[in-house]
Amino acid sequence: MATPIRWKQRGRVVSYGASRRTDTPLRSLAVNLTHVARAALTEPYMLSVEHQQIVLRRLPKAFEGFRIVQLSDVHHGPFSSTEQIERAVETANRLKPDIIALTGDYISRERQYAAPCAEMLGRLRARYGVYAVLGNHDHWTDAPLITDLFRAEGITVLINEGMRFEQGGAAFWLAGVDDTMVGLEDLSLALAGARDEEMKLLLAHNPIILRRASRAAVDLVLSGHTHGGQVALRGDRNASGRQPRRLLKGLGRQGNTQIYINRGLGTVVLPIRYGCPPEVSLLELRCG
Repeated sequence: MATPIRWKQRGRVVSYGASRRTDTPLRSLAVNLTHVARAALTEPYMLSVEHQQIVLRRLPKAFEGFRIVQLSDVHHGPFSSTEQIERAVETANRLKPDIIALTGDYISRERQYAAPCAEMLGRLRARYGVYAVLGNHDHWTDAPLITDLFRAEGITVLINEGMRFEQGGAAFWLAGVDDTMVGLEDLSLALAGARDEEMKLLLAHNPIILRRASRAAVDLVLSGHTHGGQVALRGDRNASGRQPRRLLKGLGRQGNTQIYINRGLGTVVLPIRYGCPPEVSLLELRCG
């Protein structure tokens, strides 16, 4: 007859090396870098909806509560998958916008991604349409191809041009400029036909246009290009509590002109983000 063996419970055995282990600065640095690396690799998939109310002095009362959804810097390619873009499109549609603004850099440098990207963005739905401008990466790849594909999907591409957007007997000027970095921006042409006193909304991929937009009495600029810095190891403010001189994301101002910079959906150089997750912007306009 077998005799059962009774195991005697013992305390946890700690190795000699572990008992003497201490947290050194180098070990702490390694642990922190591991956490940062893990977060940087997962954050590109953590889509964020940013709801921002923007008060505009010259906004007609008929447009009180007007909802704009902005998408930017899709960069469809090896680092920006179909699933990520489709998720952003579905999110944008659920927000039930009045218009959707697309502010450039839809692909990176591979032409084969242009048609799939246009097809996915063609599923965007807004009450009064989808409007787009081009970015530097679009020109570095094939701007005419992207323009034709977008227009075939019913997306209005504004290339240094504007239009009077009317609703309820009121109107504002909606304009878009071509990309600054490739030397094709023409703000005066985009604003040609606008009345001096009417509100002006400008789509421009590169936020560097802000000073010129302010001199031209533009009320609101929607931009991208910066990716929010893509890797933000510091906060939005410096030690003095002031915003940095170069605005990389969110709402800013130059004189009477406001600008909203979208962090974008995709990435460039490396498929990482830290401190600035991909963004779908919901901008709600208010009369001031």
